[in-house]
Order: sequence, then structure tokens, then C-alpha cells
Amino acid sequence: MRPVARRTPAVLAAALFAVLAGAPAARAHHSFAMYDQARLVVLNGTIRDFQWTNPHSVIWVITGGVGGKPEDVWSVELPTSPGNLSRLGWSKHSLKPGDKVAIEVNPLRDGHHGGSLKRVTLLATGEVLTVGAPPAAVGPAK
Repeated sequence: MRPVARRTPAVLAAALFAVLAGAPAARAHHSFAMYDQARLVVLNGTIRDFQWTNPHSVIWVITGGVGGKPEDVWSVELPTSPGNLSRLGWSKHSLKPGDKVAIEVNPLRDGHHGGSLKRVTLLATGEVLTVGAPPAAVGPAK
């Protein structure tokens, strides 16, 4: 007959800590299935905030408010980490509150004001920021 392991408060606390320590990492990353990949919506608006955070940065953009239309605030998630965005030419200063932008997103399937970023164009400069691979260099191959 095998001896039964004693479940002392210290053993239970250690087990609970081990489970909870891994929980944030498991919850932090999620599927992008909530976005309608078959639809592309263009938002014309003003940057309210750009949160350069892991695991995904978020853009808050204000749309509407012109011609008597109410303002809407959209939450636009970038589908990759700040580290990957840096390699694509982004920085935490790429978008600033007040910047006028045109943002292309795959919208939320449930109709709420949110989406997954495809690209953003800064209207003042024409600069385009994307979340895909940088464009290939033009010219003859070497």
C-alpha cells in the first residue's frame, strides 16, 4: 500500500502559486477569431491614445463628431508585439494624440467599435505604417 501524500497548507499554497503564476501568460494571448477577416473598414479620425504594451499594442481613435454626428471611440488592436512592431519601423512615438489618420481594420464580428489593424496612414505626412512584412526593396536582385 502506497503512503498518502499529506496536503499541508504549505503544500497547497505552493500548488496554488504554481497554477496562478502560469495563468497570466495563458490568459494574455488570445485568438483573433473575433475579428471579421473578410471585411475591411476604413476609419477616418483622430488618435486619442496609443498604448505601446505587451502582448499587443492598442490604438484608440475618435471618429465622427463632424456635421452633428456623435463621436465614436474605436479600440484598434495591433496583431503583434511591440518588439515585432519595432522591427517593422514602428516606435512608441509613431502615433500621438491629435494625429489625423485613416486606419484600415478588420472589424469586430459583434459590431462593437473595435478592430484588428491592417495599416494606418498619417494624413499630415502620408506616412503609412503596416503590421505586415516590410515591402521588398525595388531594384534588380543581387
